[in-house]
Amino acid sequence: MRIVNLIENTEGSSGCLFEHGLSFYIETKKHKMLLDTGASAAFLQNAKSLGIDMGQVDHVILSHGHYDHAGGILDFVKQNQKAFIWLQNTASGEHYRKDSEVEKYIGIDNRITELSQLQFVGESAMIDEGITLFGNISGRKLWPAGNLDLKLKVGEHFFQDDFKHEQCLVVEEDGKRVLLSGCAHNGILNILERYMELYGEEPDVVISGFHTMKKSGYTKADREIVTKIAMELKKWNTTFYTGHCTGEEPFAWMKEYMGEQLTYVHSGDEIAIS
Repeated sequence: MRIVNLIENTEGSSGCLFEHGLSFYIETKKHKMLLDTGASAAFLQNAKSLGIDMGQVDHVILSHGHYDHAGGILDFVKQNQKAFIWLQNTASGEHYRKDSEVEKYIGIDNRITELSQLQFVGESAMIDEGITLFGNISGRKLWPAGNLDLKLKVGEHFFQDDFKHEQCLVVEEDGKRVLLSGCAHNGILNILERYMELYGEEPDVVISGFHTMKKSGYTKADREIVTKIAMELKKWNTTFYTGHCTGEEPFAWMKEYMGEQLTYVHSGDEIAIS
């Protein structure tokens, strides 16, 4: 199994673009897939630089209904009209970042819902043997505080987003099972709990943002929460890769506890699963 980060927030491999967004290329013996498509077409330029042919991709999984994970899909379909696109059936809602100072639409371009390749997903789906999707994550243990400004607009009213539109990808090959998430808005610990309910044993590898990043002003309480997450993850017999919405400072705090169990993945970096 080969996994390449096509784009995230930080500069990595020489010549690769970076932006506030996320996209992974996943290659197995049978399939070539994408998890998310970044905020723009930049991930396509990186794929070209890395020698990855987007015309060969047969499945695209959009992890949730935010622009920084689905912003490049309309440019992708100009190059590839055959790949199936998997999206939770609630992901096209009106998603906003809203607080006392900001009201910003952060949802997907609704032209995505008109694509002929689109496959709407309910609670779960099987793409092929060893490739599955799951959602319905209801736990709230150490739920990311950054979610509080993320809202769902219904009519003229704003409600707390419950992230029912988030889904996770599980890929199994050669006895290794890899769990991939986009931002883990539902909280990485709650995602792992749901995973255990469905699969019954710990994943070998987890690749996910942890949604612990803040634009500025980390507090002592923020660090305490991040540390608690790290201490819980350290108990797992699992290797973790992260980036994007985790944030570099929270990553450094987690690294203090998790050591080699946790790695930051930058734009253009490759993860070898063996």
